[in-house]
Amino acid sequence: MTDIQAIFRKSNVAVITGGASGIGFAAAKYFASLGMSVAIADLGGDRLAQAAAELKTITGEEHVLAVETDVASRQALEALERTVLQRFGRVHVLMNNAGIGPETSIFSDQSGWDAILGVNLLGVINGTRVFGPGMIAHGEAGVIINTGSKQGITTPPGNPAYNVSKAGVKVFTEALQHELRNTEGAKISAHLLIPGFVFTGLTKGERTEKPAGAWTPEQTVDFMVESLKRGDFYILCPDNDVARPVDERRMLWAAGDIVENRPPLSRWHPDYADQFKAFLEKKD
Repeated sequence: MTDIQAIFRKSNVAVITGGASGIGFAAAKYFASLGMSVAIADLGGDRLAQAAAELKTITGEEHVLAVETDVASRQALEALERTVLQRFGRVHVLMNNAGIGPETSIFSDQSGWDAILGVNLLGVINGTRVFGPGMIAHGEAGVIINTGSKQGITTPPGNPAYNVSKAGVKVFTEALQHELRNTEGAKISAHLLIPGFVFTGLTKGERTEKPAGAWTPEQTVDFMVESLKRGDFYILCPDNDVARPVDERRMLWAAGDIVENRPPLSRWHPDYADQFKAFLEKKD
């Protein structure tokens, strides 16, 4: 089991992409509160500067680095790593968290697909591949946390590019953890963060107040940390609307489409509505 206390401690270094808002910023504030050095990467200079300023009030200016970074570009991530290593020397926590969610359909404009896959999937893959070798090589314990989504597991209709990107993050992170645990001398573990409904810039739309059903980013990070302390790989977050047993049933039903040879996305197929409802309400 990963010793999280030994990783989340003063003098260690955390890098968070998508770190200027939402879950990423909540994580950055948590790490800063422990006295860690924190590097946040995001787009939007003003927003990034504002986030960095708040972090400096928590942990001190010398422990905060903010770098405008397009995670869809491997070259930009390589530049980020060089900057972080020059400033802090090594990395113990990598949180590949940057994500976007413009609406897509199967035949919508290519630009939307390219943007989502570039940020949500390649940002995670390239972030890991850029920072991971150095994290293994320095020989100290560390973690790579990749932000996935329940939509990458149950794949509901509505935004296929987003679902594909998050399904890819799940598969990649599973393969990453398998490789890390079979790499001699590696003290790095990988974990898949699967948020519930969280009130962030990505989800709030036109709303200005948090819906009752949503968690705050800070609640999500608290749950993440407790899950990491237990050694969980799948950090499956509930929210105020959906408890874990409901999520589990939905995921089991999605897998059952293959096993039972049902139509894909049968949860939303009218011929299976009653069957799914009964399955969801079934008591083991």
